Amino acid sequence: MAGHSKWANIKRQKARVDSVKGKTFARLSREIIVAARSGVPDPNGNFQLRNAVEKAKAAGIPNENIERAIAKGSGQLGSDGDNLEDIRYEGYGPGGVAILIEALTDNRNRTAADLRRAFTKNGGNLGETGCVSWMFEQKGVVTVGGAVAEEQLLEASLEGGAESYELMESGSTAEVFTEVSNLENLNQTLREKNLNVDDAELRWIVKTTVEVTEPDLARSLLKLMDALEDLDDVQNVTANFEMADELMSLSMA
Repeated sequence: MAGHSKWANIKRQKARVDSVKGKTFARLSREIIVAARSGVPDPNGNFQLRNAVEKAKAAGIPNENIERAIAKGSGQLGSDGDNLEDIRYEGYGPGGVAILIEALTDNRNRTAADLRRAFTKNGGNLGETGCVSWMFEQKGVVTVGGAVAEEQLLEASLEGGAESYELMESGSTAEVFTEVSNLENLNQTLREKNLNVDDAELRWIVKTTVEVTEPDLARSLLKLMDALEDLDDVQNVTANFEMADELMSLSMA
């Protein structure tokens, strides 16, 4: 898909580090709480919750922690889960790069202050609602792992109502894109076609990208992205920059 940001690939690489830090546990637990609150507290009847639980299990979160998060979200452990709000923030990074931040928070003022501090310290600025969101569109994305024949992927994608797909350069992963409302159907169709579905999620996809070629700018951007993702309330960060793999590796070293 044109305009697909490599930041999705960076985040997959970083996830291994984040899991060591323990932030992944907290992030996924919050996802489970919100999913359980927004629908039935049963993964079999709640697609959002089922996805969150599958991610949590893949990250190694103990079953008892998952069950506790579901109970918290469904109100069985009190009203703590009701305090979480799903909020989107927008801003600019160095070089005018557009950045979208998805957060789950129980304190808007704290989260906004933390984000503003992270932007300011790393050469960016937190903007007003709507300042950059027009550069992105939300899509359903199903990630397929393992070697897959493109003909099989194309056939299954068409049957599932996909808009497009993208084969990663390694050849071992593919991403299939669809409208938000069709994500559950696409996910189920690909599974029924015996494709190895690793993940199904809603993701912000960039419409236009900014090419980053300067090493100093690349370092500044990745430092800002790290600072944003390290914040406790932040769930996802999406930006519209592209850079060569070599520059990306150098900047992350």
